[in-house]
Amino acid sequence: MPGSLPPLGRMRKAIHSARQAHLLALLRRERKAAGLNQTALAERLGRPQSFVAKVEGGERRLDLLEFIELCGALGCDPVALFAELAHFEPA
Repeated sequence: MPGSLPPLGRMRKAIHSARQAHLLALLRRERKAAGLNQTALAERLGRPQSFVAKVEGGERRLDLLEFIELCGALGCDPVALFAELAHFEPA
């Protein structure tokens, strides 16, 4: 099925994959759409600015709960953002 995720047996750790890069671009897009810089977002999260920089730079991965928390701080729907990511087709 186009746009579906690979079966569990075929998953690979993808810290530098096209899908990971797309996730980072989506998060930056949402931060900018919310009119926030990294410092302001970090303040909303109660984290240092370096946390946001490391996430957006791909140095730090988010777990699912952190993703939901980040979306809440950005004022975006985590389900919609995840659906956009899940339907991403790498070129």
